[in-house]
Amino acid sequence: MRSYENVIDGAVPVREGQALRSGGRKGSEMIERLSRVLAVFALLGGTAWAGSMNGVAGSMPAFYDGTLFTINFMELASGGEAANLARNGSINTIYMCDTCEGQLPGGGSFVSVIDAIQGDGFNPLWQEVQISFNAGVTPQQFTSDNDILAAATAQQITLTPTTEVYRCSVIGKP
Repeated sequence: MRSYENVIDGAVPVREGQALRSGGRKGSEMIERLSRVLAVFALLGGTAWAGSMNGVAGSMPAFYDGTLFTINFMELASGGEAANLARNGSINTIYMCDTCEGQLPGGGSFVSVIDAIQGDGFNPLWQEVQISFNAGVTPQQFTSDNDILAAATAQQITLTPTTEVYRCSVIGKP
């Protein structure tokens, strides 16, 4: 068994060959100041991260064929959107209804609907298509692209493609 060095006023005993680590008042003051600085950085950093839609902040629910998934969602820069719309023929569709905010039964908002997931024609780029409910039609939640297309064929809704393109990945079920 190894012997320990003598303990000196407020020092933490350590094994032979290791430097003494001091405790005491100065160490406590330094730790307190460092804790305050880290707390300020955490608060400021949290504010900056909250405004970004990158990463987890861009997660939202979306329906696919009647099942609710969680997707991670980030809009491309406008130049990237235009280039992809002009050159990429395999962009998926994400259906949204901005005018449905609070208009669904019970005051709910429309949950987006996607037309593909991994293994079913999935492409990580998605063009937004807005749904507008035609006059006399009560807004409702659709849960599949087939239901949306049937409602459009029945002239219950109007579909308006936008120029917004998103990088979107399906990350699981909520």
